[in-house]
Amino acid sequence: MGNKILNAGFMKKIFLVAILFLGSFDGFAQQKNFMHFEAEIDNKFGDVISFFDFKNKLVKTIKADSNGVFKDTMNVATGRYALSDGNEYTIVFLKNGFDLKLKLDAKMFDESIVYTGKGADENNLLAQNTLQEKNMDIESLLVSDEADFLKVLDKKKADDLKRLEDKKLDSVFVDIQKKAVDETYNAIVEYYKKNHDAFLAKNKMNNVVSPSFDYENHKGGKTKLEDFKGKYVYIDVWATWCGPCRAEIPSLKKMEELYHGKNIVFVSISVDVDKDHEKWKNFVNEKQLGGVQLFADKNWNSDFMMSYGINSIPRFILIDPNGKVLKANASRPSSPQLKVELDKLLN
Repeated sequence: MGNKILNAGFMKKIFLVAILFLGSFDGFAQQKNFMHFEAEIDNKFGDVISFFDFKNKLVKTIKADSNGVFKDTMNVATGRYALSDGNEYTIVFLKNGFDLKLKLDAKMFDESIVYTGKGADENNLLAQNTLQEKNMDIESLLVSDEADFLKVLDKKKADDLKRLEDKKLDSVFVDIQKKAVDETYNAIVEYYKKNHDAFLAKNKMNNVVSPSFDYENHKGGKTKLEDFKGKYVYIDVWATWCGPCRAEIPSLKKMEELYHGKNIVFVSISVDVDKDHEKWKNFVNEKQLGGVQLFADKNWNSDFMMSYGINSIPRFILIDPNGKVLKANASRPSSPQLKVELDKLLN
């Protein structure tokens, strides 16, 4: 993976850093010196879930019981933790006295998270925030002018703070979350200032004839961009090791189903290194990936990747039936904006 930045995970990473950096609070008096946690995970990745603190230190693991349920009683310092199933993670707020139950589907992860029991209000709010962060079209924001960028971000901040006015929420949680809202806002502004020019440069590819490729097709033989002339082409540049890339797979499958029979082809290009070629082939089979599955020669150093200046994944590109680039930095499958854009083109 090297020093590649994962764009699709940007908002979630910013959120994670901001809120976990605030730490945990050991000094608050509790009615009980323990809490109960239980999780039912469909299509689970493994038999262990783990909790990490703001220093990324492992603080707790829970093994699944004979029924596949993760449950334990534990003493915790009040605060935020990253909960991982070994593949993805989510942020949880833990406090002694809670009786918290989680249900999720590991294939959908963020989209499927539901909490019940004491502590559910706080954690369902965190889960909803994560989805909103994930669905922000950060790529479009990064190429907008500063006034428009700040207008969107200011509204997001105001909405985040408004949700914290719910009197049912734990007061410690509210205090931490208010600080997290400020930290997240400042982090996104800083990211904009550092990356605005680079994203503008990426979009200079728009309205020009796209560079081509000639890559191995998972189904056999090789495939060129020209093979799709006369169709819109939505390209997903990804890798098997890329968590944010894998997180987009369910949404990409939905897009493929939604526009089946329309004048568009969905092409996924892996930038896995050569030694992971078999891993890529097996992954495509095991996950039953649809669309056209290609393997880039020379991974990141492929001519196609270099022409687009691709140095982070996932990256999405939309090309018109004449081979011209509509969007060199297209909306991701999980973004509602993609459906809006494709509907205009295809319906």
